Amino acid sequence: MTNEPPLLNQNERPNRPPNPPRSGGRGWMILSIVLAVLLVLMLGGQVLAGLVIGTLYQGAPKERMKEVVVEESQSAHKLAMIEISGIIFSGRNREGRSMVGSIEEQLDLAASDPNVRGVILRVNSPGGEVMASDRIYHLIDDFQKETGKPVVAAMESVAASGGYYISVPCDWIVANPLTITGSIGVIMNTYNYRELMNKVGIKPMVFKSGKFKDMLRGSKKESEILPESKEMIQDLVEQTFQRFKEVIAEGRQTTWKEHENDGARQLVEDWEQYADGRILSGELAYKHGFVDELGHFDTSVERAKKLAGIADAKVVRYRPPWSLSDVLPILGNSSAGTVKVDLGVDFPQLRGGRLYFLAEPLFQ
Repeated sequence: MTNEPPLLNQNERPNRPPNPPRSGGRGWMILSIVLAVLLVLMLGGQVLAGLVIGTLYQGAPKERMKEVVVEESQSAHKLAMIEISGIIFSGRNREGRSMVGSIEEQLDLAASDPNVRGVILRVNSPGGEVMASDRIYHLIDDFQKETGKPVVAAMESVAASGGYYISVPCDWIVANPLTITGSIGVIMNTYNYRELMNKVGIKPMVFKSGKFKDMLRGSKKESEILPESKEMIQDLVEQTFQRFKEVIAEGRQTTWKEHENDGARQLVEDWEQYADGRILSGELAYKHGFVDELGHFDTSVERAKKLAGIADAKVVRYRPPWSLSDVLPILGNSSAGTVKVDLGVDFPQLRGGRLYFLAEPLFQ
């Protein structure tokens, strides 16, 4: 007699273990789709907001900067801190202000406020355009002469070339021993791409009114570059370099005469041999008389108080008024249907054929 399994009723089902739970692949897929849609909507909204902001604020009058306290004090006296950071150039930022215009506005605010007894120029720059640097130089020099309020240059990590040029008119210069400064000189560069054009079979056709009209044209053959053109460009560089040295000699001599009793440094007799483009540490700059004191930002604050003849003061700075671009920091100005994306870094355009007070390797 064989043992046969019992017959199951039609409505009965064998007991089976529950199916193992499925992996969350489908859930992750749905979540990814949702996140992608949100990202598209967010970016699309920002682009739209950028267009709206550009339309609303294009050509609108700029509000005056607002005062912000950096270091508190019970004293009614103030020291205004003005920061110059990055490449010195004549372009405009997303608020529509140029670097030179912004510094001029801040100096005007410091001049018009009777409680501001001095200015600290906080410099962290490898230099930049000759014209922009020279304009800032004159703004600082005029401010001191017209108001009688001292300006102390506080050199940060880098204050080279144009960064040093704008520091020279200040009543006093403070550098950290490790500050990179110097790089006194002028540079102009351009590119010759004629060999590249020859490789792709492009031949330039130029119509000009004089033989020197295209002296910086990059599509010239080597044989077409006139020796006189090179001499003219070099003469222009040397003329600008001579002005740089005059600014240093005048600024440092003025500081030494007015503040010799305070310990101001005098340029060494052979200082011009260090004005050959070389970079200097803050310590070497102090040794040769290019700066007056070694220290930190607090050193600059204390020196500004002494020069202003006050015991204490709060430190303030000026910033642009609040705008919608502060809420959407990824957006820049939008104009002519173009949206500029702000990545948090300003990249000024360094152009061929322009003169620069620039420590170029530090910028690259």
